[in-house]
Amino acid sequence: MESTEGNSLQALRQNRGKVDSGLTHECGVFAAIGNESWEAGTEIAQIVLIGLQALQHRGQESTGIVTSEGHNEFNVQKGMGLVKNVFTNESISQLTGVMGIGHTRYSTSAKSTAINAQPFVVHSMHGSLAVAHNGELVNASTLRKQVLDRGVGLSTHSDSELITQALCLIPPDGEVNGPDWPARIRHLMQLAPLSYSLVVLLKDRIYAVRDPYGNRPLCLGKILASTHEMVNGFTEDIVNKIVDAEKPADGWVVASESCAFMKITRYMREIKPGEIVELTRSGPKTIDIIPTPAGKAMAFCIFEYVYFARPTSIFEGQEVYNARVHCGRQLALEHPVEADIVGSVPESGNAAAHGYSLQSNIPQGELLAKNTYVGRTFIQPSNRLRQMNVALKFSPILTNVKGKRIILIDDSIVRGNTVGPIIKLLRKSGAKEVHIRIASPPLKFPCYMGINIPTREELIANAKDFEDIALKVGADSLHYLSVEGLVRAVQKDIKVQGRKIGHCTACLTGEYPGGVPDNLDW
Repeated sequence: MESTEGNSLQALRQNRGKVDSGLTHECGVFAAIGNESWEAGTEIAQIVLIGLQALQHRGQESTGIVTSEGHNEFNVQKGMGLVKNVFTNESISQLTGVMGIGHTRYSTSAKSTAINAQPFVVHSMHGSLAVAHNGELVNASTLRKQVLDRGVGLSTHSDSELITQALCLIPPDGEVNGPDWPARIRHLMQLAPLSYSLVVLLKDRIYAVRDPYGNRPLCLGKILASTHEMVNGFTEDIVNKIVDAEKPADGWVVASESCAFMKITRYMREIKPGEIVELTRSGPKTIDIIPTPAGKAMAFCIFEYVYFARPTSIFEGQEVYNARVHCGRQLALEHPVEADIVGSVPESGNAAAHGYSLQSNIPQGELLAKNTYVGRTFIQPSNRLRQMNVALKFSPILTNVKGKRIILIDDSIVRGNTVGPIIKLLRKSGAKEVHIRIASPPLKFPCYMGINIPTREELIANAKDFEDIALKVGADSLHYLSVEGLVRAVQKDIKVQGRKIGHCTACLTGEYPGGVPDNLDW
């Protein structure tokens, strides 16, 4: 990417939901619909609630649920904060319906305020429409102008509201006998090819939509027979008995990750890139599959495997945990070192540390005990306070640290604010050597598709070479997994039939799947 282009994009990127360290995902989506035997109660809302709790790692700023009883008026509850704090018995009691969608959010393209909480709801001449969105439109400014030119007003700068309003526009070929929602969705996908996974709620159906590049994840599941009667009273015995995927469905669910299905539903499959799935009370059916633009490859975000997804989630026919183990194995092949023990920064590097240990035959052990009751720490004004925060979060396990040559595995380094204090903590506890191994390549470029990666100037890998970074963080050595090694590890166990595979590595290489647009509104 040209440096002048990069500099202008970096300026546009400034102040978009800055965090002190690490990366943040934009959001998670969930939808549920009961079959024709369901009555309009609160069970659907409770299933959506459980799904959102399982997707809480994808966004912690705001959350919302919208349900439909089959009429034009929706029931809506939204708020700022965690799922468990926003939804109470009283608020859930207001969410009666036979279908519903939910969302949990972390902001990238709009401020973290209540007005931007999703799902977005609009009232059109054809009834109510609600949308929950994971991703970020790379051509949001162009689409925004098109929507405004059609006389539609917008109340926020969120591209998710933009999608909702764009779906209310009549498609170019017109409509007969009311709205043609599949045609409207196709039109949106032509106007905005990435990046999004959507769940769209109408009064009597839900649409699940994944962009033609497959950049953001989305999967389909089903509610097994009789489980909806037991949402509030599951026992392990009941869960263990209801495991037959061939049992008739009482309903269907859609989620950003399959980890949201484990307690209440059964995983069926991924929504394909470009696929539009219509869910009615009779079941799901594929309406259309919009192809990837000519000459472009599939571009599923590779950092879903590395960093964002829960290890139990299934992408492309494989469990995320196994892909992370393969990353650790590949890292050991590329960057071996003599040591006494392999450990990780909990819990992000656990699977990769396991893989490194298996490949290198160096014993794996816990180096740091994490205090799970310490919340997120904010930007601190001095290194001393940052180190105190690290000491508050982590306690060295002296048996495994003192006098040992240590290999410390983590999934990524962003700004380098955390790893340095951790190394100092290990050295103060008697570590003889500390070798850092990162189970992903260096982050060098921002993401324009729904991941909050800092500006290029803030990314430590752009400022220094490996030796300089090692010196800065206090390590005896520091090495990253190669891009080629990451792709090899991720693709090792993929089981996808009938379509091509491909992964977005833009934050590592600067090669963006749809190209970098000329005019970004951020």
